[in-house]
Amino acid sequence: MGLFNVFKGQLAQVIQWADPRPGDLWYRFPSSLDEIKDGSKLIVAPGQGALLVYEGKVAEVLTEAGSFQLKTDNHPFFTTLVRLRQGFESEHKLQIYFFRTTQIVNIPWGTATPILIVDPIYKVPVELGVHGVYAFRVADPSHFFTQFIGAGVANYEVSALQSVIVERAYQQIASILHAHQYPITEIDGRLPEISRELQSTMSPILGELGIELTDVRITGTHYDKATSQRIARVADITAESLAASEAGISYEEMQRLEALRDAARNEGGIGAAGLQMGLGLELGKKLTQTVNGEEPAPATPAPEAPQVKTEDLGSDDPLLRRLTQLKLLLSEGVITQEDYDKKKQELLDQL
Repeated sequence: MGLFNVFKGQLAQVIQWADPRPGDLWYRFPSSLDEIKDGSKLIVAPGQGALLVYEGKVAEVLTEAGSFQLKTDNHPFFTTLVRLRQGFESEHKLQIYFFRTTQIVNIPWGTATPILIVDPIYKVPVELGVHGVYAFRVADPSHFFTQFIGAGVANYEVSALQSVIVERAYQQIASILHAHQYPITEIDGRLPEISRELQSTMSPILGELGIELTDVRITGTHYDKATSQRIARVADITAESLAASEAGISYEEMQRLEALRDAARNEGGIGAAGLQMGLGLELGKKLTQTVNGEEPAPATPAPEAPQVKTEDLGSDDPLLRRLTQLKLLLSEGVITQEDYDKKKQELLDQL
């Protein structure tokens, strides 16, 4: 190495974080043998801070933008002479680290694996995932450096910290959901509440790293295929139960009507419906009583060979009973309008 090159390395310099990338959070200024000389100018841009480590200790933290003159024990020409005698290495070391002071916002996140819970109402297992966004800032640079980053890291990106935050968030969300035991039908409506509780529990955890969690929002949930199918079935049953209640019958009776309708459709329309018409007599009685404002009587098993009782449908006329039964099957969707009109005409032709 020529003498000119040795002295060239000792000249004062401008120290700055000139072109930070969007994902950069922490940056160590590169300097040969960590020798920053007297007269060097440190420029801290808006939205940045600088941490100075001198002889192994945090000497200064700068969080305001500006230009600063550095003073060290290293004098340019004297140090060069010392280096010539000591293997070109000075005993005085100064490292400068830059970091972002602004909030880093709208960082997407989500649970990597599903959270397993059991719905407290329907008792079905649920595999739930959540996703959203969060924001943070480096609140205590000295603590962040000494307790988390360390001197050996030259660059640290937001994505690296993101994995740390998501891992800790998963544990807290699972704890919140298990503690409150929300029904699956209520979880989406409680996302703002869960978000606030998550931020409250996560803030002290990240504070131990020197990070302030400024915002957490859970924007949605997702389920595995099996859970989605169970949720859809629960929703269907709930809707059917409400419809049955409005009609004045039980859910079980609603199921019998659906079974009767499906059987009629699958076995040839009106012919099969006529064979199974007796199965709906008791249910038809309940529907008739409901329409008339009467209190339905307790259900009785359908006889193997259905015998129509006149009090069931309010008439002693067998033909009128048949027409009433036919109307019931039409109203419940067991038969089509065409089937109804055809069978009705056949019955009327018997008069």
